[in-house]
Amino acid sequence: MGGKHGKYVYVRRPDGWYVKVRVFKNRPESDPSRYIVVGPKTRVPPRTFEVLDYEDLPEEVRPKLYEV
Repeated sequence: MGGKHGKYVYVRRPDGWYVKVRVFKNRPESDPSRYIVVGPKTRVPPRTFEVLDYEDLPEEVRPKLYEV
C-alpha cells in the first residue's frame, strides 16, 4: 500500500484511466461519503498505491470519477 498511511487509492475506470480517490477508513465500505474523488486522472498509477476496481465503489460515487 502506498501513499501516506494508505489514505489515497487509485480507481481503475472502464475507459482505461485511473483516478485518485481519498478513502476514510473509519466509515463503512458501503457508505458513499467514505470515498472522495480528488483527481488527477492518469494512464499509469504509481506502483506503490493500491488500485481498486470501478465495481468496488458504491453506485453514488461512480459518476464522480468522470467529473475529473
